[in-house]
Amino acid sequence: MARQTGKLVVIGFIAGAIGVLVFHQGVILVMYLLGLLPAAPYSMRATMPFGVPQVLSSAFWGGLWGIALVWLMTTVRAADRLWVALLFGGVLPTLVGILVVTPLKGGDPVARLQFAMLLRGFIINGAWGFGAALAYRIAQRLRR
Repeated sequence: MARQTGKLVVIGFIAGAIGVLVFHQGVILVMYLLGLLPAAPYSMRATMPFGVPQVLSSAFWGGLWGIALVWLMTTVRAADRLWVALLFGGVLPTLVGILVVTPLKGGDPVARLQFAMLLRGFIINGAWGFGAALAYRIAQRLRR
């Protein structure tokens, strides 16, 4: 049981990181090229407090969210659907980013609760959820 759980944690983390590097950042690239976002994807700008490049920080957090997503997909009946992953990614990380991360960084979460910002977060993070679930499914097939 512990060995199986360890494998799911590793696969979930990798799937979540892949979801960020391919799908999350890919959607940001498309939105940036369309003029919908001011910042380009794959940013190497240092994040606080450790100076890790932003894209690597995002991949790390995507990996942690990937563990939660894979846990959901494997433990809740019928939660292994790609649309569930899209909703999981679109809603949970977006709300945590606004309601938890923003205040921790000294920002105003109320200012980020605008429809356009919520929609943008849902699309970007939903793409991550879809991509992470897809990466997990591919990993499961390769394991068999």
